[in-house]
Amino acid sequence: MSAPQRPSVFLVDDHAMVRAGVRHELGDAVTVVGEAADADSAIAGIRAAVPDVVLLDVHLPGGGGRAVLEALRGELPGVRWLALSVSDAAEDVIAVIRAGARGYVTKTISGPELVAAVQRVAEGDVVFSPRLAGFVLDAFAATSPSAQPEDPATDPGLDLLSAREREVMQLLARGYTYREIGSRLFISVKTVESHASNVLRKLQLSNRNELTRWAATNRLL
Repeated sequence: MSAPQRPSVFLVDDHAMVRAGVRHELGDAVTVVGEAADADSAIAGIRAAVPDVVLLDVHLPGGGGRAVLEALRGELPGVRWLALSVSDAAEDVIAVIRAGARGYVTKTISGPELVAAVQRVAEGDVVFSPRLAGFVLDAFAATSPSAQPEDPATDPGLDLLSAREREVMQLLARGYTYREIGSRLFISVKTVESHASNVLRKLQLSNRNELTRWAATNRLL
């Protein structure tokens, strides 16, 4: 069996040292096909390279990450966008997600976590740093015409979950890793994995992305 193909990545950040550090952390897990330091050169470079994933800083000279996204999203629908920023401000996160980014991670992320985030986005998943997913989904729910915050969750699958499984479900949906969930709940990673498997099975869901949407729909975040 052949090894999985490495995703091609384009780096956009106005600091050369940050780009060099990201390149180093990504290592051989991806193929970096270009980089840019401002919005205009990013638009031109991404258009030429057509990468699998763009790692995009939010604040850039010439219009910012949102401007890059808005310029290219319709033209290059196969490119996936992952914001990588020092900012965890709600307005920054929501702006780039609304513009079409598939996720948002902060620069406190570790190298292995960044590699995993890029790979997940390349595969079509949605990725947030822990604690960001909740308020992003809340913001979208608040502007949804069908949002009815006063209604309780109606999915009967919720009744199938134990109290511990509900705790694990909420943390999974918010973007926490198994290790972080184990630390918060004082249980082993293996126990978290077991609870996560039970949650997905009982709710008849396939992956964490579906779980996050389910939890948001049922106002459980």
